[in-house]
Amino acid sequence: MSKIPEEFRPSCSDDNREITGLCLDSRKIETGSLFAALPSSVEGGPDGFNFIPQAITSGASAILVPAAKDTSAYEGKVAVLKSQNPRQTLSLLAAAFSENQPETLVAITGTNGKTSIATFTRQIWEALGHQAASLGTLGIYPPIPNAPAALTTPDSIGLFNSLKDLSDLGYSHLALEASSHGLDQYRLDGLCLKAAAFSNLSQDHLDYHPDMASYLDAKLRLFRDLLPVGATAVLNKDMPEYDNIAEVCAERNHTIISYGHSPSDLQVIKQSPTADGQDLTLALFGETYEITLPLTGSFQASNIMAAVGLVLATGADLQEILAILPTLKGVPGRAEKIGKTAKGGTVYVDFAHTPDAVETIIQALRPHTSGKLSIIVGCGGDRDPGKRPLMGGIADKLADQAYITDDNPRTEDPAKIRAQAMAAAPNAIEVDDRRKAIFKAVSDLNDGDLLIIAGKGHESGQIVGDKVLPFDDRIVAKEAIDHTLETRNTVQDTGGPDYA
Repeated sequence: MSKIPEEFRPSCSDDNREITGLCLDSRKIETGSLFAALPSSVEGGPDGFNFIPQAITSGASAILVPAAKDTSAYEGKVAVLKSQNPRQTLSLLAAAFSENQPETLVAITGTNGKTSIATFTRQIWEALGHQAASLGTLGIYPPIPNAPAALTTPDSIGLFNSLKDLSDLGYSHLALEASSHGLDQYRLDGLCLKAAAFSNLSQDHLDYHPDMASYLDAKLRLFRDLLPVGATAVLNKDMPEYDNIAEVCAERNHTIISYGHSPSDLQVIKQSPTADGQDLTLALFGETYEITLPLTGSFQASNIMAAVGLVLATGADLQEILAILPTLKGVPGRAEKIGKTAKGGTVYVDFAHTPDAVETIIQALRPHTSGKLSIIVGCGGDRDPGKRPLMGGIADKLADQAYITDDNPRTEDPAKIRAQAMAAAPNAIEVDDRRKAIFKAVSDLNDGDLLIIAGKGHESGQIVGDKVLPFDDRIVAKEAIDHTLETRNTVQDTGGPDYA
């Protein structure tokens, strides 16, 4: 408890009781553990307070509860920690309990680009000779034993256990993704950050946040509350919200490194697409540089500049960084080229699952096609329904052909979700099965055409109802491409999907 800043310490009924571990799940309590009896983060969800008896029976020696709860029934049985903000207290306890973190730790927030920026930051550090890792949507990379599931931001106990494991394994550098949910739920409080980046902001997660202002405010916690005074903030100058974010950073005396296509510290002046990437003209702190990136997609240049800013903020030399950029590798499921069909069409898979991301990936890959550009779009169930007509409309307007299909329908009716997207996409083709949609869109490609399979990227499962079914866009796309190569335009029944 002494390691928690005094202003955040909870009241405790018994300071002498030993705590041997922390736990959020009453079914996994071990003798001597503290059970965090947190309220649900979603309306109508289970309240941890109701599971205290089970936790005590299983051997909990302490409980953490909201300050307003009546705990008289448990006084004397366990140590009772009461907090006005139990989620924040749990994170600070987890940080104190785990003790070790990688010495150089940076965080990235924003609607899109977090995974790419974290991955590129890790790759640059590795090339500079550091033992580095990244953590977020792709999980922990390189993989380590007992790592939490691949979530943008794990729960605080899992997060800080992983940081300790990384540190104990010798990892000195870590780039992690900071989601709005994780920030709003205080899961990252306790991080010892050297720098943080804000990539962009567009509509997403309005099933959780009441409005865009609340969404932005959650992300601003990274700079307002978590990034230490005087540390470095790497900010996208192209964002409409840039001035507001910079003002928050100024109040914390942060050093700001700006990046983007607008005049900035790390400015992308010109981009020229090549067969396998792009040539860039950059203005970095007033000096002009020419480099070649082996990465497709105009948006990658901005992600690279954010990564450069973070690596600079942690003490690297600019010239050494620039020498590494031509060696960077693409991120799984992010503008990932899968292959060419028998007719010469090219297929890409991308994680774009917001209106802004759909627009960005179409514009980014348009210069790489001499023919028609098509896109497959689906929308997630039990998530912000306001995105659906926006995504359908953008796909229909900007692509030469849009296909509307299923993403992760979860507990919603897939047909209803598709109908909401189709309402703004009068020229789109609706396909009621994602595999069928991929096979049809791939078979429709001609020489010089390009297809983007958007929405799921690296994911290896599709959530239907309460089940996760095996499904990987990249594998299915490769199967569809192989099907075109096998048939070579010969109409024959090989057991593939029925497109009728």
